[in-house]
Amino acid sequence: MSEMNVNQVLAQMRAMSLEAGGKPQATETAGNADFAAMLKQSIDSVNDTQQTAGKMTSAFETGDSSVSLAEVMVATQKASVSFQAMVQVRNKLVEAYKDVMNMPM
Repeated sequence: MSEMNVNQVLAQMRAMSLEAGGKPQATETAGNADFAAMLKQSIDSVNDTQQTAGKMTSAFETGDSSVSLAEVMVATQKASVSFQAMVQVRNKLVEAYKDVMNMPM
């Protein structure tokens, strides 16, 4: 079962938040990766989590005995939480973009 490391995503989001605020990072989590690559990696991770949850759901529905209901529910909740986190990050990015665009020149 493929798992998304939620703690790693949260650490990346905190690091981005600290960078945006101009504060130095306590730990280096992303190395020299640029923002676009990190964002793409996070989106791909959310997509993988959703794909895994969908496959597990289909397997359970077809009667596959190797997949339990508990595993399906956990995978579905992980997919839901990761998607909601991604939506919140997107909302913050759009809000920041609007703030920048409304700044006087």
